[in-house]
Amino acid sequence: MAGAITVHTSDEASKRPRHINESRTVQWLLIGIAMLFIGLVVLLPLLSVFVEAFKKGVGVYLDSITEPDALSALKLTLIVALIAVPVNTVFGIAAAWAISKFSFRGKNILITLIDLPFAVSPVISGLIYVLLFGAQGYLGPWLDERGIQIIFAVPGIVLATVFVTVPFVARELIPLMQAQGVQEEEAAASLGAKGWQIFWKVTIPNIKWGLLYGVILCNARAMGEFGAVSVVSGHIRGETNTLPLHIEILYNEYQFSASFAVASLLVMLAVVTLIVKSIVEWKAGQQKSGPKAA
Repeated sequence: MAGAITVHTSDEASKRPRHINESRTVQWLLIGIAMLFIGLVVLLPLLSVFVEAFKKGVGVYLDSITEPDALSALKLTLIVALIAVPVNTVFGIAAAWAISKFSFRGKNILITLIDLPFAVSPVISGLIYVLLFGAQGYLGPWLDERGIQIIFAVPGIVLATVFVTVPFVARELIPLMQAQGVQEEEAAASLGAKGWQIFWKVTIPNIKWGLLYGVILCNARAMGEFGAVSVVSGHIRGETNTLPLHIEILYNEYQFSASFAVASLLVMLAVVTLIVKSIVEWKAGQQKSGPKAA
């Protein structure tokens, strides 16, 4: 399984080149340092979230995660993810298909634009939409005349989330599809298959695990995004607060148990995401090793 730690036996170690061979003591020391670091930096903070969440009892915990504002924040977080992830999935597949299967002018510019959200601060990403659609923005007066509200409303949150999650699916698929080449698609075309037939019966089966992996990462970022969403949401309780924003408000109001209780929902969503991610990686590894084992 992915992530398993293997310590080389003496026979295996003796076969390795001498300049990269390490003693059993050094191996266990390095493993111990890595595990200690993971425990302190990752596991301990996650554990502290649940300790603080249940500090005042199960009753307070349940009240905190079932009160109307918390449920509204959870609902909005899921709605935003359900919109942003499919949009970026369609865009990611289309962009990866174009970049990996065709040669055209501006390909490097397109790749750079896809990577742009990685280089731009999430706060700046939110400000971009405020400048475009805000009351004093370029399109704000025109939208206001028609009764359309984007900033401080759900559409603005969706747009900001879509922007920051653009690269995940595309960036996962581009190197995979480039490595696969175009031979299978060309063979299918030479046999008379049409464009959509080639896409659904040749391309999609070849990229399904990479696609699912990218979707999982995209979903994780969409549910946990704070910076860009914070700028465009307006922090309206029960209306435009996602889970990360609701947690911040509770913490700033010194409702520590409630804030950690709601934070535990995000942690559990993250754990589910990691489990699904591990299953996908394992399945992908099984698929790659299958032909060799046969």
